[in-house]
Amino acid sequence: MFSPCISSMPGLRSILHPLLLSFLCPMKTLLIRLRHIASVCLGLIFFSAGMAKLYADHAFPGLIGPVWLEDELAPYGLGLFAQFVAWGQVIVGYLLLTLRFSTLGAVMLVPMVLNILMVTISMEWRGTPYILAFFLASNLFVLFVDRQKLLPVIDYGTTAFTPPIPKTWRGNLIWAAGLILVLGSIPLSFVSLTAGWAICLTGLVLSWSGGRIDKRNLRNP
Repeated sequence: MFSPCISSMPGLRSILHPLLLSFLCPMKTLLIRLRHIASVCLGLIFFSAGMAKLYADHAFPGLIGPVWLEDELAPYGLGLFAQFVAWGQVIVGYLLLTLRFSTLGAVMLVPMVLNILMVTISMEWRGTPYILAFFLASNLFVLFVDRQKLLPVIDYGTTAFTPPIPKTWRGNLIWAAGLILVLGSIPLSFVSLTAGWAICLTGLVLSWSGGRIDKRNLRNP
């Protein structure tokens, strides 16, 4: 960590080492917080965008559009692709929004944004490519902060990543149950919008409670 000159001066090293740690620790904490904010914002944007495309009468508050993507792409024989994009936005957005498997969501978001970006450029949608480029940059920031989790995948990292709060099977089960409720709220919205919204909200709240179970298990193993 230190140069040979500093390493040969124990007194100077003992002074610089605490100063360096006092600078790096707050920076690392800040990066992690910004990473969580970016993940939640991206998750909310893409989750709501996908839900708005799939809900009955598009009656879901989406932050970005267009909700009529399938109608726009259907004349080009891409209606099924539009549905695939919408379902993918819901799942990837859910992964990012709930934070539990947000690294996986960030990895999945890269090809999704690139595909949507190519479609918008091909159809000459003004402004949209710039917005998507910003989303891609934000997502790459999330992946940069999570690089310790990803480097072993390409045999670059030598140490396996250890999460500060290990995930429990109960927490994973509750998170998965929340995802099932969210996905189930989509067909339910064609029967009752109110019931669909209620089930969706219940699923999101349930998914967040998985983290509390993990923390409780850490305190009382």
